[in-house]
Amino acid sequence: MAVDDLGDVICALGFVVGEATAPTVPFLLELVGFPHVACKAELLDLLGSICRTDQWHSAAAATQDRKRDAAWRQQPGWEAAARGAVYAGRWVIESVASSVRPEEAAPARNLLRVMDGTPPFPEP
Repeated sequence: MAVDDLGDVICALGFVVGEATAPTVPFLLELVGFPHVACKAELLDLLGSICRTDQWHSAAAATQDRKRDAAWRQQPGWEAAARGAVYAGRWVIESVASSVRPEEAAPARNLLRVMDGTPPFPEP
């Protein structure tokens, strides 16, 4: 499925974001907001995975090697930018959460719960 392939690229293994993730999020949110997109649940799940990521922040916090810290300086920023992009589209997610179609509304409400339980910009 195309959403799975896209997820493998922008949120590998469901918890590792890359440099391209944050610029891709507005496109995903735009698709979620379109009325006749068949894969909204999958897109919302992908956005939830992006929102929950903290692999780079955790790795940077765990390492004591200053050389490694410098090499990983960009990756925590990718996470923060990606999560911030999801938060910027909250209004789209809220509109889908109020849908009369349960197959769309339930995943949107789940994502809102993730967003409410996850700080938008974790400290490295």
